[in-house]
Amino acid sequence: MAKYATGKFTVKNRNKYVGRREPTYRSSWEFTFMLFCDNNPNILQWASEPFMIPYRNPFTGKRTVYVPDFMIVYVDRNQKQHAEVIEVKPTREARLESAKSTRDKASLALNIAKWEAAHDWCRNQGIKFRVVTEQDLYANVGRR
Repeated sequence: MAKYATGKFTVKNRNKYVGRREPTYRSSWEFTFMLFCDNNPNILQWASEPFMIPYRNPFTGKRTVYVPDFMIVYVDRNQKQHAEVIEVKPTREARLESAKSTRDKASLALNIAKWEAAHDWCRNQGIKFRVVTEQDLYANVGRR
């Protein structure tokens, strides 16, 4: 079983963090995203595990809840403000072509159910939902 980096994140820019609880990262990728949110001047607000979204588990048929990783509010290069709900996941659990094992495929099926509920919830709130993978987090590493 893989061992993931976990811990409490120390927020430097307290005025930007609007979460109700101290942010907890459950992977090094979530930690990297928290650093990005805390340090990026274009991110105005962010929260970790901000709320629960109901969905139906495709394996059990039972109603349960999905807690997305992040909510951010940021300004783009035109100074237009946007809000997004962000989920950080490994590519193998986010894209069918990358899901090789049975476990990855099962994780992807469960994630798809969660993300469909998140898309609907976000659309009703007038905000965007996005899944961020390690490919997105580290897209510019090594580029000049």
